[in-house]
Amino acid sequence: MNTDSHLRPPHLLVLRFSALGDVAMTLPVIYSVAEAHPEVRITVVTRPFFSRLFINAPANVSVEAIEPRDYRGITGRHRLLRKLSRLRPTAVADLHNVGRTWLIDSWMRLHGVRVVKVDKMRRSRGKVLGHNLVQPDFIHRYMSVFDKLGFSAPLTFRSLFADIPAQAPAPVGHPAVGVAPFARYENKMYPPEMMRRVVQSLAERGVNVYLFGGRGHEAKEMEWWAREIDGCHSVAGRFDLAGELAMMSKMELMISMDSANQHLASLVDTPVLTLWGSTTPACGFTAYRQPASLQMMSGIDCQPCTIAGSTHCRRGDMACMRRLSEDMIVGRVIDILGKEKKADV
Repeated sequence: MNTDSHLRPPHLLVLRFSALGDVAMTLPVIYSVAEAHPEVRITVVTRPFFSRLFINAPANVSVEAIEPRDYRGITGRHRLLRKLSRLRPTAVADLHNVGRTWLIDSWMRLHGVRVVKVDKMRRSRGKVLGHNLVQPDFIHRYMSVFDKLGFSAPLTFRSLFADIPAQAPAPVGHPAVGVAPFARYENKMYPPEMMRRVVQSLAERGVNVYLFGGRGHEAKEMEWWAREIDGCHSVAGRFDLAGELAMMSKMELMISMDSANQHLASLVDTPVLTLWGSTTPACGFTAYRQPASLQMMSGIDCQPCTIAGSTHCRRGDMACMRRLSEDMIVGRVIDILGKEKKADV
């Protein structure tokens, strides 16, 4: 690799391989930096599926889709390093900061490329769980990486469809509320039987409910809800990622847990009512531009009990979620929809 980086136009290599919600949180930062610095070329390195998030990207942003399993072993890792070297970056913004990216970071440094890594604040997590610290959200931690590289920018991003309106792949009835009933970790998930009653109650009040989520078991469960509840529709598995984002952009409100869906909805400027269980906003995963008034949590003493989620509840009863009654959630949704309706008048 040529080390004359000071003689070449700036080319930032941005690393973030997973997961969906974490990659989604990088977009407001990357798009804002790109628009503030049109002279800078930005190449985002992520998995092929996540590369589909970069809709209507600024002209100076491109995506290098990399599937890590295609570069296993010593030979595979060397192929990956050579592939990235051929991009000739002048700096690396490591927004992942894990073993896989450390190897890339070390290689780039050896070739005279400056590297700045996101601060995951791993050593202070115990203070968060002990209620003695609120970690900065990842949006601002990502932005600090670009600040340190000399590319400061205001967070101007509004929506993936700010300049090119989204074309929803299916008709949407209004008022429309999207619901994402599932999360990757069980102790971050509002009990499905309770969420089903929330959906039922909203539908009975004339709200059009659209269910968002993954394929397989989740999609089958949501299809069953849609068949049983008038006014409920399942989006899961029907459209590609761009189509789902377009549908989300048509919602008056999304209901989500601390999962990828709160971040996806934020990318299309849709308000998100987030239900917090084992994690809380203190963990740093609040969605972009979502106000504190849209964060619902019971506030029991054991919250948060984990930073990123876990497979079980230490208490065994998921009290953090169950104390958010169906009536509380429905009432909050109706109140939000009522205020939006008045604002439109």
